Amino acid sequence: MIKGQRLRDGYLHPCTEDKAQVLWFSNLTTAEKELLQTRYHLDEHAINSALDPDEVSRIEFHPNYLFLIWKRPENYTGSSGFSFDVSSFGLLLSRDQLLLICDDDRQLDGIGAREPLVEPLDVLLDLLLNNIHHYLGHLKVIKMIARELQQKFNESMNSQHLQQMFNLSESLVYYVNAIHSNGTVLSRLRNHAQKHEYHSDCLALIDDMIIENDQCYKQASIYSTVFATLMDARGNMLNNSTNNLLRKLTVINVVFLPLNLITGIGGMSEYSMMTAPVAWWFSYPALIIGMGGLGGLMMLGLRRMAKTS
Repeated sequence: MIKGQRLRDGYLHPCTEDKAQVLWFSNLTTAEKELLQTRYHLDEHAINSALDPDEVSRIEFHPNYLFLIWKRPENYTGSSGFSFDVSSFGLLLSRDQLLLICDDDRQLDGIGAREPLVEPLDVLLDLLLNNIHHYLGHLKVIKMIARELQQKFNESMNSQHLQQMFNLSESLVYYVNAIHSNGTVLSRLRNHAQKHEYHSDCLALIDDMIIENDQCYKQASIYSTVFATLMDARGNMLNNSTNNLLRKLTVINVVFLPLNLITGIGGMSEYSMMTAPVAWWFSYPALIIGMGGLGGLMMLGLRRMAKTS
């Protein structure tokens, strides 16, 4: 699907493809891929890289245009088991036109909300800045979810909460990698802009983006490190809780093992035969008291062994 948009009064407005300053390619068909190859001279590798979620961010400079691949955070819905994903999209910037290549139709949401847009370069920079803020917003959500999961885990020691924490930790690793590669693209873009004497407002905005992206990267790295440490601590706590439960069950089995052995060997009929001269109202209470005393001695012995070990 192709959408055309044109800059007017500082904002983007829908228009026909032939008058568009911003062309938005999403959910590409075969014909649209061929159009990108023939009219805009993008090879098949570049198109596939722009749509590959595992592609690393990069930027390429050509005489008449630049092409970059940017890592973006996916929208979080809450139904994915606390998993935050990243994907890629491509941008082709020439002097008078910007091409956006992505796998959905939501990429230009919120563009132009902060500053008026004058040329396609402004759209590109505002798009990248919007994605950096998207990362920062997700990091805040991750921190809130992490605190809630820690409280639930401390209350119930449920392995399900530990799995959700693992999903968050894995997502942070992908975020750190994506934000770092985006920072490399911004640094190269800054050098290119300075070399080609972009206007001062553009250079200042790129500098601000580099600072914000670096802060975002450091914040994600700290969260990732803290989460990895907490995962180890929570895993050890869950193991200790399981070990204590197994220990209690083992103590119960050890205490009742000799009692079961006695009743299994003698049996109630044999015991009645052996205690025939004694009244039943004396022999059976004596048996119960004796087995209780034996169990108590076993418990005391196990506790003393646990203290000395």
